Amino acid sequence: MSDASSGAGTRARRGLVASPHTLASEAGLEILRRGGNALDAAIAVAATIAVVYPHMNGIGGDGLWLIYDARRGRVLGLDAAGRSAAAATLDGYRARDAAMPTRGGAAALTVPGVVSGWWETHRYSRDELRSPIEWPALLQGAIARAWDGFEVSACQRRMTASAGALFEASAPEAVRRTLWPLFHPARLAIRFAQVDLAATLTEIAEDGAEAFYRGALAKRIAAGAAAVGSPLTPQDLAEHRADWVEPLRLRYRDGEAVSLPPPTQGFAALAILGLLEGFDLAALDEADVIHLTVEATKLAFEDRDRWLTDPTTDNVPVARCLDPDRLAERRRLISRRRARPMPSAGAGGDTVAIVTADAEGNAVSVIQSLYHEFGAGVVAGDTGVLLQNRGAFFSLDPAHPNRLAPRKRTASTLIPSMYLVDGRPRLVYGTMGGEGQPQTQAALVTRVVDRGLGPQAAVEAPRWLYGRTWGEPTRALRLEARFGETVADDLRRRGHDVVLVDAWSDLMGHAQMIGLDADGLTGGSDPRADGAALGF
Repeated sequence: MSDASSGAGTRARRGLVASPHTLASEAGLEILRRGGNALDAAIAVAATIAVVYPHMNGIGGDGLWLIYDARRGRVLGLDAAGRSAAAATLDGYRARDAAMPTRGGAAALTVPGVVSGWWETHRYSRDELRSPIEWPALLQGAIARAWDGFEVSACQRRMTASAGALFEASAPEAVRRTLWPLFHPARLAIRFAQVDLAATLTEIAEDGAEAFYRGALAKRIAAGAAAVGSPLTPQDLAEHRADWVEPLRLRYRDGEAVSLPPPTQGFAALAILGLLEGFDLAALDEADVIHLTVEATKLAFEDRDRWLTDPTTDNVPVARCLDPDRLAERRRLISRRRARPMPSAGAGGDTVAIVTADAEGNAVSVIQSLYHEFGAGVVAGDTGVLLQNRGAFFSLDPAHPNRLAPRKRTASTLIPSMYLVDGRPRLVYGTMGGEGQPQTQAALVTRVVDRGLGPQAAVEAPRWLYGRTWGEPTRALRLEARFGETVADDLRRRGHDVVLVDAWSDLMGHAQMIGLDADGLTGGSDPRADGAALGF
């Protein structure tokens, strides 16, 4: 993490990538230099960061994509999140415990979707954009890093140190047997290689997503998962498909904010901006902006927590939640001087955000995630695949919209996003951080659109987090210490439970942003992480 601001950002004309790890950004830049487009670069970044930021994401997790095709002038969404296993029944899990498990094989109950997202994006780039970059080339950087190793990032060291019970003697046997040989703190003192994962990525490079979901590798993944108590089977993997989806749009100022539909919380992120549309943010001071955004967040989260689930199993009234008249009505519930209480529980999650853009105007925002740090804490046999615990977000309450059911996608916090002006991307952005994602996105957009900051300055500016993330139990309003006591005291007087945290806190997530305009591309990468915005 940084203790200083660089502000200006990275300028480029032909292509730009931003991610939370410099090695991943370098992999994407190399693909751009070889004639690849923004989609190709995003795949290379995503594959490499799955290796070099393994505590946050990996091929055992999920991926959500938002893609702008400049040739056709259209925005596409790609949901590469996995569904629950056929054997993952509500009654079966209720018989185990009163709550969903968060670690161990039983928590690894959803199919990993990341590889399907890479593959579908590659197919689109190859078939629709006529990219010259072959599939194996997109994984070369990731494979090399997995074989040769790399210096462990500061974030991985912090997350390992804070993972607590995962690396204590009381950890589940499957965690000690499969996670420790790869990720135990003792391994951080050496160059960090993942040879089993390198071999797995090599198979995927040779045979595509077919290897991961339906080949011999798929059978080994399923067998390794079963050995640690996961309900996943070869059939669950074989039936998985990533789905192209229609993105959601909402007018904000002179443009449109765009995000993904349910089961992601994209409509909540858009609703926050829709509620803020009625305030002149540029004329307000810092405490006013934070207060109004937090109050808008509470209203958006009320709808999210009431409705969000897999839309193939239950109706999610997105159109009603984003209706301008209803937003105007809800806006009147916001007091300029007093905070509203909000008792409902929140959602955590550890993720990575990647953004890319090229000279043709193509752009990509992608989020990859294991859900909690180190996912379920179990590795599938000799494959090197660390399995996610995304399914831990399911509810065991039969009346809850996000109740567990077989072959169902859970509600998700992952929201790659863009801001369009005249139908073309003006901003491409994303962040990690569970409940923090919609809030940070609102901060990024309003700082650029309303207050005139550039992408790097918007990313670096001090942030806040209302609610909880990364397993935090409280719904306090956390402020980075750079806001100072004056802002904190103002918000306390309005009724907020304010807690000051580090000046550059991981709790605020790791954001990435690219701005596109007539002069080229400008990238911002979060100094709270270990990454860079790189272009040429």
